[in-house]
Amino acid sequence: MRSNRPLQAPRNPRSTSASRKEPDMATQMKVGIGTPLSRVDGRDKVTGAAKYAAEYVVPNMLYGVIVSSAIAKGKITGFDDAAARSVPGVVEILSHENRPKEAWFDHSYKDELNIPGEPFKALHDETIMFSGQPVALVLAETFEAARYAASLLGVQYENEAHNIDFEASLEEKFLPKKKRNTYHPPKTRGEPDTAFKASALQLSETYHLAPEHHNPMEMHASTVEWHGDGKLTVYDKTQGSQGVQAYIASAFGFSKKDVRVVNAYVGGGFGSGLRPQYQVQLAVLAAKKLERSVRVVMTRQQMFTHAHRPECTYGIKLGAETTGMFTSIYGDATTSTSRFENNMEDIVTWGIMNYASPNAGGEYTIAPRDTYTSADMRAPGAATGMALFEIAVDEMAYKAKVDPLEFRMINYSEIDAMNELPFTSKALREAYREGAEKFGWSKRTPEPRSMTEGKELIGWGVATGMWDAQFSKTAASAKLTANGHLEVATAASDIGTGTYTVLTQVAADTLGLPVDQITAKLGDSDLPTSPVEGGSWGAASGGAAVQLACQAVAKKLLKAADKVENRPLWGAKSIGDIEFADGHMSLKSDVTKRVSITDVMRAADLTVIEEEETASPGISGMISMMQKARNTHSAVFVEVKVDEELDVVRVTRVVNAVAAGRIINPKTARSQILGGVVMGIGMALHEETFADVKMGRWINHNYAEYHVPANADIQDIEVIFVDEPDPEVTPLGVKGLGEIGIVGTAAAVANAIYHATGKRVRSLPITIDKLLETEVSA
Repeated sequence: MRSNRPLQAPRNPRSTSASRKEPDMATQMKVGIGTPLSRVDGRDKVTGAAKYAAEYVVPNMLYGVIVSSAIAKGKITGFDDAAARSVPGVVEILSHENRPKEAWFDHSYKDELNIPGEPFKALHDETIMFSGQPVALVLAETFEAARYAASLLGVQYENEAHNIDFEASLEEKFLPKKKRNTYHPPKTRGEPDTAFKASALQLSETYHLAPEHHNPMEMHASTVEWHGDGKLTVYDKTQGSQGVQAYIASAFGFSKKDVRVVNAYVGGGFGSGLRPQYQVQLAVLAAKKLERSVRVVMTRQQMFTHAHRPECTYGIKLGAETTGMFTSIYGDATTSTSRFENNMEDIVTWGIMNYASPNAGGEYTIAPRDTYTSADMRAPGAATGMALFEIAVDEMAYKAKVDPLEFRMINYSEIDAMNELPFTSKALREAYREGAEKFGWSKRTPEPRSMTEGKELIGWGVATGMWDAQFSKTAASAKLTANGHLEVATAASDIGTGTYTVLTQVAADTLGLPVDQITAKLGDSDLPTSPVEGGSWGAASGGAAVQLACQAVAKKLLKAADKVENRPLWGAKSIGDIEFADGHMSLKSDVTKRVSITDVMRAADLTVIEEEETASPGISGMISMMQKARNTHSAVFVEVKVDEELDVVRVTRVVNAVAAGRIINPKTARSQILGGVVMGIGMALHEETFADVKMGRWINHNYAEYHVPANADIQDIEVIFVDEPDPEVTPLGVKGLGEIGIVGTAAAVANAIYHATGKRVRSLPITIDKLLETEVSA
């Protein structure tokens, strides 16, 4: 039966269970872990004081403009550069014919991702491997001159047959002998095929995700400042300054100590900056050849010629009893890669890990085509594999005539079912419960097309999210001066996640200093060692390192306190006996015994205390990681409204309940989940890069035709953080939040669309044309 009652709760775009009343400025000065502090770098960003890679003022600088290949595969046979060189201000045109010396062997170009195969080397030789490949760099005294000259450069090619059609590439799919070190092969338990054939309920369908491009606001750019004598500073759009530093030294013959890489601010990455992109190769080559400073910025169109989420086809077989309990799970997935590197992702493992079934297994292969290498994009593998699997789970729930949320509870696994490991913590049940209550799931009518409002069909969908809770070796320093100012530093990047803010809060929490007396320094290869920013490990790893460094400072302060007259802290044997708050140190056993940090330093005649510490899992931690699973989980609830005649979809409500350990800052944490949800909506409804098979290139390589969600596409999003104490997962009990927000969101949208329309679309994104041509299920 149809119900015409209004189902949507009153709109309140600002409402969220993760938001608390923001502290006033006086309170913000003394906040620590758990407070929704506004971003400490916010003022610099909104006033323009924050500088990005293409904004540094460097004297005597040349501007480089990239000339992109007009063919998808073949060879360069010659250049016609007379007209380009005649443009006033043009200094040089760099190509494979005149580039400076660089390393020859592939291992010299390996970056932190270490993807098996042959890394791309810009201007290395005459070979063309993908459309848009850089074939030349025009350098001039002004950007305008370089851009105009680039338009005049003639390039002659010898074409070869190419293929970027994913369906055609499946004929060549394979599993490489050498695996990417982040790839985990699916493990088989029981006999999934036999169990499937014997199952009372069977589902066997193929699901698909289109390729997506990262498209951060800041385009990839590099400003190389040439200091002479082989020394250079590189301001680069990257998610890891020290990775780029090592790459430049290895590939281009510089001493590592002579290369400094700065990425103090990064305008979004989503994984596109995990490895050095070709603009930094070109900028360094040009600076080395001409011994001058050089800036190279990709155009928006050129941003479509490198990193992208791989296209995926995923065959899923599910067997179940009539009660809805799984008897068999099996997945067979293939993702796309380039012909020169073998990028791999964990696709089929997520469903096998997350759901209890006595029989489960899977296969995975990659399919090569003539594009740039596919790349990690926000929650790589999980965003694809979990989303497609969760659509299949929803489909099986309808077959079993079981409520989709109840179906997930029936098949709930208390352990990582694939690896048979207990979790350090798993509060997914609580996420289901709290999310359902906030969303109003109990008011849902089960039949598709049974809920309406005016001319729109209303659908409610649910999906599960799962991601890794990782911890990586990271170093940080803490420097306290006599005036009570603290500086904490690590080479880690802030790609928009709020790292400056959360590290400031950890420092404030540890030493009890007001926020306005703390400065966080990030994004500089000269700072203490940190891994590339990715995998959602930044807050957990950097936070732990900052805490250790601040604790080392605290120990020095406790020792120095013996110099204070009357020794007010006498009796304290360790910093565990001391309370640090409001810029003071006091005995926990008697808070009236206190002294200011500045008085301690004055009494001990200290002008500065500086310490550096490294947070690392260590041997015991590594053993623990092998013995227990470490993951974040989420329950995503979505409401859609679909025009009954036109099949236009609106996502009107999202509730995302997240179990992610300790939350350092609910405000920045909520922002991370909001961003992930928006990207998930894009994956479900908008984002798709189209291939021109004949030309061998991506054809919608701009913001006009590559659709990402805009303000009009986003309505109410509510974020809930489930209480999940976890003293084991990381030193701070923190689980990363950068990626869990996207995992499962697209599936929840797709499942809501089915509930609204009765049309099961198994290929993302779900666009109007797909809905119009899909029949309502019987």
